Amino acid sequence: MSLRGFTYAPPSAPLHYHHVDDDIIIVEKPSGLLSVPGKNEPDCLEARIRADYPEALTIHRLDMATSGLMVFARNAPAQRHIGLQFEKRIPKKIYEARIWGHPDKDEGQIDLPLITDWPNRPKQKVCHENGKAARTGWKVLAREEVGITRIALYPETGRSHQLRVHMLELGHPIIGDRLYAPDEAFKAAERLNLHATSLSLRHPNGGEWHEFSSVCPF
Repeated sequence: MSLRGFTYAPPSAPLHYHHVDDDIIIVEKPSGLLSVPGKNEPDCLEARIRADYPEALTIHRLDMATSGLMVFARNAPAQRHIGLQFEKRIPKKIYEARIWGHPDKDEGQIDLPLITDWPNRPKQKVCHENGKAARTGWKVLAREEVGITRIALYPETGRSHQLRVHMLELGHPIIGDRLYAPDEAFKAAERLNLHATSLSLRHPNGGEWHEFSSVCPF
């Protein structure tokens, strides 16, 4: 499968830490950096964080091309606590994206099950027979004159490539998407226009609800 001439060349800028305490690390992953090591690619967010905090433990991931907020644990109990939260879908995540075209409605809900498209890995696809449940809410933030729409995305599940495939199925792929967007939409941005702007969860020490936010870079 063609990746449109892709070469892994992650950004070298210092990491932006939003919050660090004895149990958790909230960090902003830049677009173009793997969350965890890839095949023959050791440079990743996990490795860079461990250079600063050797005890850091991974809890979840963002796609390499996606930017935005992620949480890491600083000890095993915190990792288990937040990991269970993700399993129970307690954390709330909001993404911002720019999509190709203008949707007919101002908001909506997408409920389409997803499965790995094995002949075209790492792509995912909709499969009503064997796919896993995947639900995404969306809302228009602004309609740009150039035929691009800025939207907020509210994933209720966390399937691989969920937001990217759901927007494609809506008929409005995320611009700059190397995997899913047609050429015109892919070339409309220098990077995938998808950013995790908000992450809310219960702190593993005491259970207090914490909300973290990040300014969208595009």
